[in-house]
Amino acid sequence: MKILAGNERQTGGEIRIDGKPVSFSSPAAAEARGIVLVHQEILLAPDLTVAQNIYLGRELGGKRGRGLLVDDRSMREGARRAIRDLGAEIDPDAVVATLSIAQRQLVQIARVLLVPHRLVIFDEPTASLTPFETEALLKVIRDIRAKGVAVLYISHRLPEVKEIADRVTILRDGKLVSSHLASSLQPADMARLMVGRDVAKLYPDRASRYDSAAILEVENFSVPGFVRNASFCLNRGEILGFAGLVGAGRTELMEGIVGLRPAKGELRHDGRLVHFNNAHDSQQAGIVYLSEDRKGKGLLLSKDLGTNLTLASLDRFVRGLQIDRNRERVALDEAIRAFDIRTGRKDILAGQLSGGNQQKLLLAKMMMLTPSIIIIDEPTRGIDVGTKEQIYQFIANLADEGKSIIVVSSEMPELIGICDRIVVMREGQIAGEVSGAGMTEHEIVALATGVGANEAA
Repeated sequence: MKILAGNERQTGGEIRIDGKPVSFSSPAAAEARGIVLVHQEILLAPDLTVAQNIYLGRELGGKRGRGLLVDDRSMREGARRAIRDLGAEIDPDAVVATLSIAQRQLVQIARVLLVPHRLVIFDEPTASLTPFETEALLKVIRDIRAKGVAVLYISHRLPEVKEIADRVTILRDGKLVSSHLASSLQPADMARLMVGRDVAKLYPDRASRYDSAAILEVENFSVPGFVRNASFCLNRGEILGFAGLVGAGRTELMEGIVGLRPAKGELRHDGRLVHFNNAHDSQQAGIVYLSEDRKGKGLLLSKDLGTNLTLASLDRFVRGLQIDRNRERVALDEAIRAFDIRTGRKDILAGQLSGGNQQKLLLAKMMMLTPSIIIIDEPTRGIDVGTKEQIYQFIANLADEGKSIIVVSSEMPELIGICDRIVVMREGQIAGEVSGAGMTEHEIVALATGVGANEAA
């Protein structure tokens, strides 16, 4: 897809548009021919506002439409409309660096859809979105398709592929496996073709057997501007899910708990009142946080695997003034084996790993700290179905070992499949929770939107 969009040069083969061979030297060259890629990675200017990013390079002029005049008001209004078309409310004056990953993804999509194209390539566009925002995006895609725009839609969310696509092409290990009419395949068929075997059961069998004693108690906890008076508890050995729409405050709440954002309220760990000024403080107390932004905040993509693995627990590998590389290599060998990190060579950079293997490396890195509480934000975002199965098993195994886990996710089936209880947030507050074997997506959506919540309860 990057070759099609001009981000990388092809080394063989041929691309034809309207029957004529083409080759693009840059994204601008591809866009000039009507081809644009919505990247899985966030490619926005973090210090500019939402409106400035959406109109970057195509700013609206003032009354005279020329010179240095820029019509900020019209750009703000246009940005607000573009975001609303995707089913979200984001302040067009908000600086992108302050947004969540999901909000940034919506801004990136809105920027691409602002102008017409002949071919739009979506690379994992809903990986961070909730079902509500996902359905809004799929509606937009149907609308542009009805106008004659061709769409290439890359996703590991197979029911979405079944719903939106006319044809499905499946790749495995860089090779074409097969191509079918979407109507002839079920999601289970796609999963089998993707991983090369039957995926009989995605979620591990696990009876809820957590301790009733709370290991983490959160009371009237607020993160200014994002979360108001949140209260919940996490029990020993429990997997607790957090659901909500984009902007509900789930990520900000977790970042406040571990000291990554200013916060106020009571936080008790093992019955003791605690307060963390930074992530190092919370890690020392046995609480680790795996960011939803594994590439930006979880790993150093330009460093090797061993450096990434030991970075958070470096004191264990320092001898005198030097790092004991032999111990680091032994630890990496153990992590590769324990977490099934698939890499041809051990000396490659973290950025060269697939998304799933990056997530495994991040999980292994945080487990080096031997935490008692693990907070995982969007654990399977942009990960293939086979690796998802492994991540779910890792989480279940950690809970079975007595560790307490919070899973923040936009995928409701994921939360229902692996969690003992699910807390639902709405507009910065906890709206309620669901639990038990009968948890349903309807209950979660009702609480997350406030529509029909009484009936769901």
